Amino acid sequence: MTSVGERAVNGKRELTEGLAAQILEHIRGGGLSEGTHLTAQELSERFSVSRFPIGQALQLLAAKGVLTHRPNRGYFVCDIGNASPESLGLAARDDTTSAYFRIAEDHLHGRLPDPASEAHLKETYGVTKAQLNTVLGRIAQEGWAERRPGYGWSFSPMLTTPESLEQTYRVRLALEPAALLEPTYRLDPDVAARCREAELRLLAGAIETDSADALHERGVRFHEAIIGASGNPFFLEAVRRINRVRRLLSYRSMVDRRRYRQQCEEHLEILDLLEQRKNEEASQALRRHLQHTIGNLQKIRPILEP
Repeated sequence: MTSVGERAVNGKRELTEGLAAQILEHIRGGGLSEGTHLTAQELSERFSVSRFPIGQALQLLAAKGVLTHRPNRGYFVCDIGNASPESLGLAARDDTTSAYFRIAEDHLHGRLPDPASEAHLKETYGVTKAQLNTVLGRIAQEGWAERRPGYGWSFSPMLTTPESLEQTYRVRLALEPAALLEPTYRLDPDVAARCREAELRLLAGAIETDSADALHERGVRFHEAIIGASGNPFFLEAVRRINRVRRLLSYRSMVDRRRYRQQCEEHLEILDLLEQRKNEEASQALRRHLQHTIGNLQKIRPILEP
């Protein structure tokens, strides 16, 4: 029988491995190049945990050769090649990610009690307390659940129908092309280079091998990067709000990945035009890109139905 002490040690190990796997997916999905500096503060905010477990996860990734540690400077990305959570033995991520998507599906189908106690969630999804904390921290950071004072968690209303997802794209169709025409627009060359590297990596084969959350993050990062360059923070805030509420249906849509090659090629075309400062043409290309996405939603409608 496992002792309390052993369970605590196992829980800490699972949390560390789960965070390490999420950081690796963050590196892969974001196309972070070799030499990129990772800070514990930024990662703790992204994954809604304290800096201590982030520091342990960074140490683990450094031990596995994914990161290099430079004294008094921090952690930097190495050439990760085809490294994945599975190839590095970060099995804890499988459990937390599986629980995350099962909770997401149950939320989309209205099967979660409101509020839901942590004891109920642990038993229903077969996870440890550390794993559940990781999952709920991620969900809270994404904005579709919050802790109830004194009792459990409440899950916020999210998009649950193909029609509602299409509506978000129509709002983006009105906003995003306009952002590229702002007089203060300036796309940082380093940001453009990271976006390009992420797209080329997908075209080289990662479309088929990346997880659904890594694919979603790649798309979110691209659009938020080019909109964030507008110099008008209200465009970026609006797009971020939309991205939060469409996340769950976006994951489900990734069952069919055939359209991703076209999306990557369109992203690269938009980048080319922006780097040439042809913003009017880039705006038109972005409009066409979003229209193609709306058209593709019709083709995969059965996947999106609750």
